[in-house]
Amino acid sequence: MYAEKSVVRVHRDLKVHTTLYPNPRTSATIILVNGSLATSASFSQSARYLQPLFNVVLFDQPYQGQSRQYNPGMPLIDKQDEALILLDLIELFRADHVLAFSWGSVATLLALAQRPERIRSAVISSFSPVLNPAMQSYLDRAQHSLAACDRQAIGDLINGTIGEHLPSLFKRCNFRHVSSLEEFEYAQMLFHVRQVRELDSAQYMSCVGNIDVPLLFINGEWDRYTSPEDARHFRALAPQSDFATIAHTGHFLEMEHKTALQDVQSVVERFLLRGRVAEGQQPRLAMAG
Repeated sequence: MYAEKSVVRVHRDLKVHTTLYPNPRTSATIILVNGSLATSASFSQSARYLQPLFNVVLFDQPYQGQSRQYNPGMPLIDKQDEALILLDLIELFRADHVLAFSWGSVATLLALAQRPERIRSAVISSFSPVLNPAMQSYLDRAQHSLAACDRQAIGDLINGTIGEHLPSLFKRCNFRHVSSLEEFEYAQMLFHVRQVRELDSAQYMSCVGNIDVPLLFINGEWDRYTSPEDARHFRALAPQSDFATIAHTGHFLEMEHKTALQDVQSVVERFLLRGRVAEGQQPRLAMAG
């Protein structure tokens, strides 16, 4: 796919590397927000199925990926900073929709709670407001490994927990990526882990309660860390929410197998296009309003 790459200035005069996959047949734009320890490269499959429908914008946070080289010596930033960065990018690219994955959803929900005028809807995948026992244990181990900058332990932890259902090739790529990051990136992630652990579900619920656009929460049936049941705690304060469970998948959803990719694509398209999914593309999943 043809891509337009640029480096833009955002909140706190930070620089962010962006990639735009333009679609000349539409004016609608979607911006994707990746999870912790990941870069915009993790959205390669999502970009491929979204680009025929939208202009697609990917970006790396100032401390990671292709943005890192432009922000030497930058201070640690929190999730509120990331929310403000996202709001700047929404305005810059005139985005209509947002799709966030995992811990990228924290900054996304904080941004949406500010009610950006342009946004019409958002997809939140592999996230819940509940730090259940499995997630608490994962964060305990992550906090210890990140503090020690133990690259082997960090790679093994992700593949053995939230990445447990990934195919072996993806696990190897995942390990190479997360075990080769800069110490500053581990420090940034440790800062985020500590911040997230201080946020209780009431704060998440309060944030979501101020969002005035339709939301779709997608979770994997086998995800023990951000389960479909836990995600449904968002229902109370988000009356415009839909919930989808992707069968036979864990935390990484469409990365885990081809059928999961087809199911995620189908439910995302159906939600974003509001009933314009092509006839005959019925997803193998459960979806409830």
